[in-house]
Amino acid sequence: MLAIIAVAGICTASAQDDIEGTVGMDVVSRYIWRGQALGDAAVQPTATLSYKGLSLTAWGSFGFIDKKDAKEFDLTLEYASKGFSIGVGDYYFSYYGAENNYFEYRAHDTQHVWEAYVGYDFGPLAAKWYTNIAGDDGVNKSDERAYSSYLELSAPFKLVTCDWTATAGIVPYATSFYADANGFAVVNLALRATKDIPVYKKFSIPVFVEGSCNPSTKKGYLVLGFTLRK
Repeated sequence: MLAIIAVAGICTASAQDDIEGTVGMDVVSRYIWRGQALGDAAVQPTATLSYKGLSLTAWGSFGFIDKKDAKEFDLTLEYASKGFSIGVGDYYFSYYGAENNYFEYRAHDTQHVWEAYVGYDFGPLAAKWYTNIAGDDGVNKSDERAYSSYLELSAPFKLVTCDWTATAGIVPYATSFYADANGFAVVNLALRATKDIPVYKKFSIPVFVEGSCNPSTKKGYLVLGFTLRK
């Protein structure tokens, strides 16, 4: 599979207010998220405003190969300082042929998922814990709201001439939100290698290859991609 990532650009506000803004766009051949395949080729725009550790990010995913892929629109509010981060996210999915109402928030009718997370970057290892706190969550073995959670550990390192990141993602208890995990399950094992490829004078393109697998679903994925930036 092939993932192509294109960053549209970065804009920064004046130094007087110290507010920074960034905009970008990813184009991917397949949308892989926490060990799950959520769609085929897609455009994924993003925009962020940040101020003194506080940031608000809008992110979307719009498939252009399979019209039945969900259209996703996420909003995330985060505070980060000295390796510590905490945030809350709103994931919204609209589906082909369905009655999609962005302002529908009733628990059993909404297409929103609200997630809270907390993390810490120790340097050689970073950890983040995510929990769904409201919205269209999965259910547990008793068919009750699971408050689905996900723990991700990532470790960056350098080897030869590449930057590497190893990732492990774990679902701690039963939930249908993560591909029907029936209990504790390892759902994401990934290894990514990134290397800057010189193109012209001071311009280079970071190219990456990522292999990942989901031991819970017995699925595997290989992603090749690159990032364009100014």
